[in-house]
Amino acid sequence: MSEALNPETPEAVLDDDADQADEEKPLKQRKNGLYPGVSDELAESMKSGWADTELHGLEPIPQAAYTAARRAALSARFPGERLVIPAGNLKTRSNDTEYPFRASVEYAYLTGNLTEDGVLVLEPTSGGHKATIYLLPRSDRENGEFWLSGQGELWVGRRHSLTEAGQLYGIPASDVREIADALREATGPVRVVRGYDAGVEAALTDKVTAERDEELRVFLSEARLVKDEFEAGELQKAVDSTVRGFEDVVKVLDKAEATSERYIEGTFFLRARVEGNDVGYGSICAAGPHACTLHWVRNDGPVRSGDLLLLDAGVETHTLYTADVTRTLPINGTYSEIQKKIYDAVYEAQEAGIAAVQPGGKYRDFHDASQRVLARKLVEWGLVEGPVERVLELGLQRRWTLHGTGHMLGMDVHDCAAARTETYVDGTLEPGMCLTVEPGLYFQADDLTVPEEYRGIGVRIEDDILVTENGNRNLSAGLPRRSDEVEAWMAALKG
Repeated sequence: MSEALNPETPEAVLDDDADQADEEKPLKQRKNGLYPGVSDELAESMKSGWADTELHGLEPIPQAAYTAARRAALSARFPGERLVIPAGNLKTRSNDTEYPFRASVEYAYLTGNLTEDGVLVLEPTSGGHKATIYLLPRSDRENGEFWLSGQGELWVGRRHSLTEAGQLYGIPASDVREIADALREATGPVRVVRGYDAGVEAALTDKVTAERDEELRVFLSEARLVKDEFEAGELQKAVDSTVRGFEDVVKVLDKAEATSERYIEGTFFLRARVEGNDVGYGSICAAGPHACTLHWVRNDGPVRSGDLLLLDAGVETHTLYTADVTRTLPINGTYSEIQKKIYDAVYEAQEAGIAAVQPGGKYRDFHDASQRVLARKLVEWGLVEGPVERVLELGLQRRWTLHGTGHMLGMDVHDCAAARTETYVDGTLEPGMCLTVEPGLYFQADDLTVPEEYRGIGVRIEDDILVTENGNRNLSAGLPRRSDEVEAWMAALKG
C-alpha cells in the first residue's frame, strides 16, 4: 500500500476550514514521511495540465423515482419540520487505514447515494419540503487538495461533481462543508437520524431531542417493512448471486477439507465481490460441531468428510440489499442416517413455516407453525416430555431450537429493527414484505440430555420469502432444500 497523505496523519494536508476555502493552507507533515515538503514549482505544476472530465447529460439512477416517493412519504409524516439524514463518515480501522464505507440505511433508502459524509436535508416549505443533498464536491486542483489530501481524488478516486450528483439522484446538491453552518442557523423544529455523524449532531445539539429523533428513526424503519418493486427486484438479484455462491462452495469442498472453513468463506466472498458490493453480513461457514454455534464467524475450523457444513451467507447488491440463505450440507455429499433424521425434521418445520406466510396472516404465524413441528419431533424422539402443547407453553423446545424462526430482510440483514413491536412482531403480513424462514435444531457437543449420536449436529435451513397478493414467493427456490434433492444437486456439481 502506498504512503497516502491521510487527513488525520498527513504528510501534506490542507486545513479544511470553510472560511478559508480559497486560500492556500499550511501543510502538515507526516512524522516519517519521505518528502519534507512541496516546492513552489511542483505546487504550480500540479495546478494545470489536466483535462476537463465533467460528465454531461447523466441519466438518473434506476431507483430515483422510488427514492423520490419515499421522501414524499417522509415529508407527509413530518410537515413543517426540518429533517436531517446523514450518510455517516469513514471509520478508522488502524492508524491511517479505514474500514470500507457503507452508507447509513436511512440515507441510502432516501437518496440512492452511497458516499461518505453525505447529508440529506428536507427543509420545510409551504407545500411540503425542499430536499438538498450535501456532498463533497470534486477535489480542488487549484489549492492542491486533490493530491495533497489523503481523501483527495488522486488517492481515493474521482467523485461526482455537485452538478453530476444532482442529475443522478434527482436532488439539488450542495457542498457538505457548508452543512454545519447551515444547520446551526436553522430555525423551527428539527429532527436528525442519530449515530452516524457527530459533526452534524453537534451543530444541532440545542435544536433536537432524543424522543423526537427516535420517532424519525422508527418511521424510517417502518417505511421499509413493505418493499416496493425496485426493492423486490434487488432482493432477487442478491439471492440469485447467493445461489451461485453456494454452488461455488460445493465445487471446492475438497479444497476446504485440505485447508479449513476459511476456504469456504473466501470462495463465497469472491462471488459477493464480483457480482455485488460485499457480503451482507459475516458469513457463517460452520463445519461439524461449529454448526451448533449460531453466529460462528471465526471460520477457522477443520472441514471433515462425514460432518455437516452449515453455510449461512448472503450477497449484498450494489444498492445494499442483502440475501440471507442457509443450507446444511453433507460434506461428503451424503447424509448419514441420524443427520438425515434431524435434517428432515427441520425441513418439515420449514415447510410448515413457509406455508404460514400469507397476506393478512399474523407475522408470528410462521414461527409458531415451525416451532410446533420441532416440538412434536422432540417429543417423538423422547428428548422432552410431552404433550406438545406443554412443551410449547413452557418453551422447552428452545434448548435445541434456540432462536426465532425468522426476521424481516432488506437493506439490513435484520431489517426494520427499530420498528414498533405492534407493527413488526405483533403485526400483520402485507404483500411486499420480505422475511426469512429459518428453523433449526442444534444438539451441542456437550449436551448430556440427548443420545451421543445427536451431539455435535446442527441443522438450519433458511430461505427468503416475499409476501405476494395471493401467498408468497420463495426468492431462494433456486437452491434445493429436500435432503434427497440436496444430495443429487451436490453430486451433479461435483461430477
